[in-house]
Amino acid sequence: MSTATLPEAPPTTGAALALQGVRLGHADGAALPGTVTLHIARGELLAVVGPSGCGKSTLLRTLAGLLPPLDGQVTQDGETIARPAADRALVFQHDALLPWRTVRANVELPLAIRRVPRAERRRDATDWLERVGLAEHVHKLPHQLSGGQRQRVQLARALAGRPRVVLMDEPFGALDAHTRAEMQDLLVDILAGTGATVVFVTHDVDEALHLGDRVALLATGEVLDVPHPRTRDAQHDPGTAELRRHILESL
Repeated sequence: MSTATLPEAPPTTGAALALQGVRLGHADGAALPGTVTLHIARGELLAVVGPSGCGKSTLLRTLAGLLPPLDGQVTQDGETIARPAADRALVFQHDALLPWRTVRANVELPLAIRRVPRAERRRDATDWLERVGLAEHVHKLPHQLSGGQRQRVQLARALAGRPRVVLMDEPFGALDAHTRAEMQDLLVDILAGTGATVVFVTHDVDEALHLGDRVALLATGEVLDVPHPRTRDAQHDPGTAELRRHILESL
């Protein structure tokens, strides 16, 4: 599905994120080994890969302000991230939709929490559901949708509030290969022109190379430029193939 014929989303100014000498972990548990130093530019899509247990999800929760670092500093535009904020949105592998709310009411929820007037939030929710191809499903409940459709609702809900940062934790990991490719292309279409900064955690190296402007290898601390992001046939490019081999070896 392409969203090219839809009206463009209002532009968003992405935020610059930085972690300086950060130790990730929970205060009541063991710290993850090593420290993280990472700078993410405004409007960048950074893909994060690494073996299970290396701290990918912990990194996202720290950037979201849900989990304080054990040491070091985490900032957004130079200001310390100390708590969650409306301009940072989280998207999970499991859609976390409220089962008793309709599709449109789920998308409206973050706007309602921010006390956006009802008519405005209904208009924005309807617009975003059109963008993700679910205009005909606004009155359905989540259990009436497929897994891919529920992820579309979650994406619409995350973006309806026009966040400056979108933090995505393996959002397409539970989908079949065909639906996953559709969702990757949809994400590219939807994010184009929004200006939002995206941190995208994945176990799938090919997904990281397709979506990311850069790929961060959390276990080794490397951050690598992607030669041809968002180009499907780039897998045949020698530079991309070599980068893929290097990432797989690091895992």
